[in-house]
Amino acid sequence: MMNSIRDTSAQDTVLSAQPWWQQKRMWLAATALIAALAGAGFVVQKWSARTIAVSRDSLGIATVTRGTLVRDIVVNGKLVAANSPALYSTTSATVRFKVKAGDAVRAGDVVAELDSPDLMSELRREEASLQQLEADIEKQKILARKQKLLAQRDADTAEIERLTAERAYQRIEQAGVAGVVQKNEFQRARDAMDSAAIRARHARQATELENEEVVQTLRSKQAQLQQQQLVRDNLQRRVDALRLRAPVSGVVGTLAVADRTVVAANTALMTLVDLSELETELEIPESYVSELSVGMPVELTVNGSKVSASLSALSPEVVRNQVVARARFSGSMPAGLRQSQRISARLLLESRPNVLMLSRGSFLELDGGQTAWVLQDGQAVRKPVRTGATSLSAVEIVSGLREGEQVVISGAERFADYTRVQVNQH
Repeated sequence: MMNSIRDTSAQDTVLSAQPWWQQKRMWLAATALIAALAGAGFVVQKWSARTIAVSRDSLGIATVTRGTLVRDIVVNGKLVAANSPALYSTTSATVRFKVKAGDAVRAGDVVAELDSPDLMSELRREEASLQQLEADIEKQKILARKQKLLAQRDADTAEIERLTAERAYQRIEQAGVAGVVQKNEFQRARDAMDSAAIRARHARQATELENEEVVQTLRSKQAQLQQQQLVRDNLQRRVDALRLRAPVSGVVGTLAVADRTVVAANTALMTLVDLSELETELEIPESYVSELSVGMPVELTVNGSKVSASLSALSPEVVRNQVVARARFSGSMPAGLRQSQRISARLLLESRPNVLMLSRGSFLELDGGQTAWVLQDGQAVRKPVRTGATSLSAVEIVSGLREGEQVVISGAERFADYTRVQVNQH
């Protein structure tokens, strides 16, 4: 007889069913636990996402210092001649150049000649008029001497007649006293003497007037001669100016017209460049114009060397957002300079003493320069800052940083999404 296999029913225990409110409590507890674990994981993930480690060698780090901040700008420019005269035609003429562009000339050298037949003809005509006046004056001098002689002759004749009449009167007077002549003859002799005296006096006065008239006529002729000499001299000067001479020693810059061209009066012919005195022509952004003034110091970089200069002139016109200024060398001009040579210039706008400064870097471009990454305990921490004036190499720190703090000035572009950065030594 086979034995039957016993089941486990004897080991089972009948449990009573839990109330519904206990089942709901267990379900809520499980849900809360799952949510807490998920939140903790999110926090851990979030914290790990806001942290990064970088090498110190990959960063540009500078220390906040206190000192004098010099505001300046750097602009480009070129060397130009301080003295660059232009030559013009003085009259309508045919020009013949004696030099070419680039030729060296000395002051006084003839560089061009103008051929003006009309001007030469006018000069010869005025010279002929001058010679005619000179001849007239010589003739007037002869006539003046002749008139003076005639007037003097008349005066002498009248004086002789007066003396004759006076002697005749004296004889008659003596005879009348002796009773030899009649009273009528005595009166006639006296009248003749008085009449001769009157004629002699008038003759002397007429001689004086004649002399004065001769002198005045001669002066008038001489004045006409002087006026004609001025006309002739002016024409001679214009003729002499047909030979154009270099006003300065230098180099011929450009020829404005072709050789043997007929040009009108006051036409530009050529320019000369005086290389003995050069200035710097600078192009400055118009935003800095209000801070510029004549005499402002300028530091020029010429052929790799630093040279001191000062602003000598400012253009009143703005062209393409640029203002042209000129700077003059403060001392002797360096050797080996060339016309139109390109240079760099540093203009010193302002000096601010005893301010907090930090070297310039790319951090100024992050957040508009309103934040900076400061090294603290091996980490770079973002801080709000406020900057002020800037120079080529430094920026003024108005607030947010202290003297001696180290700041990441370059390489912080990759920190934008983080709150702190671990900075390793290697």
